[in-house]
Amino acid sequence: MRTTTMLKKCTALRRFWSDRKAASAIEYGLIAALIALVIAAASTNLGTQIGGLFNSIATKLSNYAT
Repeated sequence: MRTTTMLKKCTALRRFWSDRKAASAIEYGLIAALIALVIAAASTNLGTQIGGLFNSIATKLSNYAT
């Protein structure tokens, strides 16, 4: 019983690894994850820079108001 279950799992695993569609799906998933990571890093950096710009503008405006 155990051997049959293990054999079925091994066969399914071999079939999955040899399937080109599964390989393509995994590759596209990895590419999408990498793009999402780059977007997240870029938006964090851009947000920090925009925050600094707004703080600089606010400081200059408050200096003119006084």
